[in-house]
Amino acid sequence: MSETKRHSFGDMPADEFLDAGGSVLEFINGYFEQLEKLPVLARTGPGRLADELPTEAPEAGESFEAIIADVEKLILPAVTNWNHPNFHGLFSTSTSGPGILGETLSAAFDMKSMLWRTAPASTELEDVTLGWLRQMLGLPEAFEGIIYDTASVSTMHAIAAARERAGLNIRELGMSGRPDLPLLCIYASEHVHSSIDKACITLGLGTRSLRKIACNERFEMRAAELRRAIEEDVAAGHRPICVIPTIGTTSSTSVDPVGEIAEIAEEFGLWMHVDAAYAGPAAVLDEKRHFFAGWERADSIVLNPHKWLFTPFDLSAFYCRDMESLKAAFSLVPEYLRTSEQTTVKNGMDYGIQLGRRFRSLKLWFVLRYFGRRGIEARIREHCRLAELFASWIDESGDFELLAPVNFALVCFRACPAGVEGLDTFNERLMNHINATGEAYISHTKLAGKLALRVSIGSIRVEERHIEKLWQLLKNGVSESPAAGQAN
Repeated sequence: MSETKRHSFGDMPADEFLDAGGSVLEFINGYFEQLEKLPVLARTGPGRLADELPTEAPEAGESFEAIIADVEKLILPAVTNWNHPNFHGLFSTSTSGPGILGETLSAAFDMKSMLWRTAPASTELEDVTLGWLRQMLGLPEAFEGIIYDTASVSTMHAIAAARERAGLNIRELGMSGRPDLPLLCIYASEHVHSSIDKACITLGLGTRSLRKIACNERFEMRAAELRRAIEEDVAAGHRPICVIPTIGTTSSTSVDPVGEIAEIAEEFGLWMHVDAAYAGPAAVLDEKRHFFAGWERADSIVLNPHKWLFTPFDLSAFYCRDMESLKAAFSLVPEYLRTSEQTTVKNGMDYGIQLGRRFRSLKLWFVLRYFGRRGIEARIREHCRLAELFASWIDESGDFELLAPVNFALVCFRACPAGVEGLDTFNERLMNHINATGEAYISHTKLAGKLALRVSIGSIRVEERHIEKLWQLLKNGVSESPAAGQAN
């Protein structure tokens, strides 16, 4: 194809687009086929990729062949392979074929879902798809859904809605320079996700408004301590507005006593927002439903299909009983966005800080349709089985110990070979050794003052042989360690 034709004032020509599209799909397919041969963590150093790239954009357009060649040569070596079946760090997540194809179509449509008029398909499919998911999760019809990008943003919106419902006219008067405004208090466990702190910062509440409640030996919020903190704040003239129990904390997937917390929230008139960003999809399993007892009493709930529903990042599902408070906190309609159907349709822009919103529901719709409820259940159930199997190996070994209950598909443990002192340092070295091999990736946290290794199982491609491989790496790492050798 001539340079003149390729770089006319129009878009990529149709024949070149089809050829390039085929090349991209071939590349993606090849990537997944060779995935297990790639290191889990990128074997690169800070600044290496930047040093390999030109410092200025090209003057003339380049061929797509050259672009895709550089993806393989330069970009791929700098990719941390979250899709790898031995990616067990943080929360193991992975995309799926139908999700990727749905994301591709969303990019092609390029709708900005601010108004129903600007994106009827996005607006209505979002409601339908979240309705399907709500039914799968066993939540009542009172919950209406909306899609945000991440749980961090979802939770920030929940706190904003709680603040709005408190009736303090903050939307108009703000929070600064107001002697009439008491300290507004938010409550969560000491193991709450850091996004709660950031939400308090962003909303102008400040970190001093966040009360972190002590947990029991299972890392679950103590309801009695929550009640005591609220009563103390009320006595001090402060205004409690929101409590955030977690189902599946980031460190250990502990589960706060949501039912007890709901009783307290209702007694004191607090908005209860349930953070189920990671564990939420497990509610599709009957055998895991007991962990979610009481969440149906929440004012809002968040879960992330991009964590454990094989949906490409990003997609956070936010369910809310009181959409009017959410709308009151954010709705702002300038003249150029007013439409004749304004009062009869749902406009996504009214329920958050974003004006334009992506067509995110399409990829989730693809995933739910392609796998179906039974397919989703089978995959999540298998991940939980593999986690329980891995935990059983730890229980049977004299060189390792569990440090937290295995509620879902995360295992928290540490190596503790006899005679080794400084177990925190020993385990950190063990983790770094395994990660440096490129064969697997695990992460860590602190539980009850002890450094804990975290193995998360959630890839759609993970099989029992992958966790067997990780277990062998761990055992070899302990036996080959100089510290362990001295102890023996």
